Amino acid sequence: MRRLCLTAGLAGLLAGRALALAPESYPNPGQPLKLVVPFPAGGTTDILARMIAQKLEEAWGQPILVENKPGAGGTVGNAFVVKSPPDGHTLLIGISSLVQQPWLMDKLSYDPLKDLLPVAMIARSTNRLVVPLASPAKDLRQFIAMVKAGPDKYSFGSYGVGTLSHLQGALLNMQAGIDLVHVPFQGGGPLVTNLIGGQVASAFVDIGNALPHLKSLRPLAVVGAERAPGLPEVPTFAESGYHSLDRYGWFGVFLPAATPGPVVRKLADEIDRIVHMPELTARFEGMGLQAGVGKPEEFQNTVRADAALYGRIIRDANIRLTP
Repeated sequence: MRRLCLTAGLAGLLAGRALALAPESYPNPGQPLKLVVPFPAGGTTDILARMIAQKLEEAWGQPILVENKPGAGGTVGNAFVVKSPPDGHTLLIGISSLVQQPWLMDKLSYDPLKDLLPVAMIARSTNRLVVPLASPAKDLRQFIAMVKAGPDKYSFGSYGVGTLSHLQGALLNMQAGIDLVHVPFQGGGPLVTNLIGGQVASAFVDIGNALPHLKSLRPLAVVGAERAPGLPEVPTFAESGYHSLDRYGWFGVFLPAATPGPVVRKLADEIDRIVHMPELTARFEGMGLQAGVGKPEEFQNTVRADAALYGRIIRDANIRLTP
């Protein structure tokens, strides 16, 4: 009898666990979903999070809260999600810098590749190398030749030390055998202003920051595997013989690593449906973004590949964030 009771109890426990992991039981109707944005309100990541939150709320009929938890380059919000219950109700809206930080910072309290699970890519962005319209360089070949002829004379600006635009400039230095001097700025606005004014000779900028100033800037090459939709005449770096400059910046949804598979799949399917709605696709394009591509496994592969590439660039270029 005792053995029978134990067996029945175990069966009940397993049945309860199966029910808890069943996709139809997620999300819990009495528990709001929380989308954590590790940056201040008003930025691109925050705007995307609120788009997703609105559509999730419409689809699932329960409150979806967006919480901004900025600080330490996004690591405060990232760590908050890592420590949250792995039940699918606390989501992180992460960006490419997530996998760069372990190489840039000492004593990070979490490992993004082990402690967070990539669920779905919301959108991707591509940078382009631009120069002021007054620059004598008309294409990438001329630009490289100009820089080689004037060592230490030319510079590239970035959104800040360790940002994607910094890493791409460092990679171009290494691949082309040139020595562009790095000049970091606090964000895209100051960078573009100084670029137009000629205070820096070049920069890797995203279309969102460059779009209002295209008449004052000359794009030389596009980062990514294919030419940018709005700039079909501008070649990719790969077309000019420079490789590894084909990685897109991305915005994506992450969950704590221990989140059950059925929950991950249900959320991934819903995010994929949402980001390909014509309404959101059009809004992404207006922001200079493209809708995310691929299933969770493909996004996971992208995250791992980017971590390896950026780690190598940071190590080889000896880039560190100072306290």
